[in-house]
Amino acid sequence: MPSPSPVSPASVVAALRAAGCVFAEDEARLILSAARTPDEVAAMVDRRVAGLPLELVVGHAEFRGLHITVEPGVFVPRRRTEFLVEQALAQAPDASVVVDLCCGSGAVGAALAAALGRVELHAADIDPAATRCARRNVAAFGGHVHTGDLFAALPGELRGRVDILAANVPYVPSDEVGFLPAEAREHEPLVALDGGADGLDILREVAAGAPDWLAPGGCLLVETSERQLPSAVEAFRDAGLETRSAYSEELYANVVIGVGPAGAVRS
Repeated sequence: MPSPSPVSPASVVAALRAAGCVFAEDEARLILSAARTPDEVAAMVDRRVAGLPLELVVGHAEFRGLHITVEPGVFVPRRRTEFLVEQALAQAPDASVVVDLCCGSGAVGAALAAALGRVELHAADIDPAATRCARRNVAAFGGHVHTGDLFAALPGELRGRVDILAANVPYVPSDEVGFLPAEAREHEPLVALDGGADGLDILREVAAGAPDWLAPGGCLLVETSERQLPSAVEAFRDAGLETRSAYSEELYANVVIGVGPAGAVRS
């Protein structure tokens, strides 16, 4: 029997499995669908075997049915963050102004705009590599992208107008970054991971500043860990937001939702 081609599906699966990829079959399908030539398949397999995240190998991440372009040095959107989008849509289904703060690739903003239809979308990040990538992902929705530190990046005319402020802030405690999987630790920017001593430095800053930017009844949503949840809720309440939390057992995701004055938190 002839040996399999170096780029046959079976050989791709075998190479990925030997490298420790748990979902080798799924990864092989993505690589084979993304590559245009056998040489590209072989190159992608080599990069994946060497430890490059799959999303960077194929050039995109799947997020709420969208193909989100990702590039080296940019935070890769996680599937669990889809829960933040779901909570935002449930809280503000008629939102017309959306801000994706700490946007990374712009996945959250793009997903919200895709679901809401015609919205005024703004995305912002401190990292120029992230905002370059985000521009590609929000362009189809007419999104505006800004580079800068949190609210300082946003146009002043957004004050008091934001219906959904989604902020996927970094929330890994500084002394735990070294324990992250190598795919994140070695290929994603530290600024997108490190949340300070207890992981909540950026969350507290965003919560404190959000009321100035939210429209009446507008909402702020952040993702955090189960362990950090009580402190995150406290930060939201200290900022004067009516606050609740939500949990997805399927995605193992915790989201804190805060609503500004003149709004009521949905049960």
